[in-house]
Amino acid sequence: MEDRLVIKGIEFKSRLWVGTGKYKDFDETKKAIEASGADVVTVAVRRVNIIDRKSENLFDYIDPKKYKILPNTAGCYNVEDALRYSRLAREAGISDLIKLEVIGDEKTLFPDIIGLLKATEMLAKEGFIVLPYTNDDPIMAKRLVDAGAAAVMPLAAPIGSGLGIRNPYNIKIILEQATVPIIVDAGVGTASDVAIAMELGCGGVLLNTAIAGAKDPIAMASAMKHAVIAGRLAYKAGRIPKKLYATASSPIEGMF
Repeated sequence: MEDRLVIKGIEFKSRLWVGTGKYKDFDETKKAIEASGADVVTVAVRRVNIIDRKSENLFDYIDPKKYKILPNTAGCYNVEDALRYSRLAREAGISDLIKLEVIGDEKTLFPDIIGLLKATEMLAKEGFIVLPYTNDDPIMAKRLVDAGAAAVMPLAAPIGSGLGIRNPYNIKIILEQATVPIIVDAGVGTASDVAIAMELGCGGVLLNTAIAGAKDPIAMASAMKHAVIAGRLAYKAGRIPKKLYATASSPIEGMF
């Protein structure tokens, strides 16, 4: 049986999900996504040209039949905006999946967790498959699941910071109590950060800036692809316990 990520009965081929912002043009976006091997592509509803189909559109470069499009509410600073853009995405036929963001502060882009909880509950009742972006708080992660979240997306570090996983112990606690997949979202800087997330046991990683902002986005996308695979394999293989003192690698029996 293949080791696939499944959320609400939807099966995903890749555990690496990627964003579409900050690339120099749509052609580079397309090439990076292809190199990443991702089958989930997230797009900000506010930035997608839904109304004027005659203008150049991201969907001219990304085939919705090939990729699962995950609309997100990036840029929404209150519950009302997040609800409106979620409903707009569904009415436009993009998806019932929604990566829910309710941002609480312009400088840090940390989530407004009270608003996030409220919006998650409302959208879940409307039949959305809600994937909320939140901080790395185990209590809030549990409450989001209780509110109807289909997966929880804790940050590794502030959006676009590239700092990597700042608190692996919180992520570990979230994973231990999780009843839904946990997808690390935001703050990843390079391939080793992705591998750490996967080695912890996360179901997947979503990232954007780490690829789009790299000197060679296509090469970095490929690196991220392999980091997810390596990290997942290491998690399933099981790492050795950490010890304070040395243990000989070679048998000492028979020495004289």
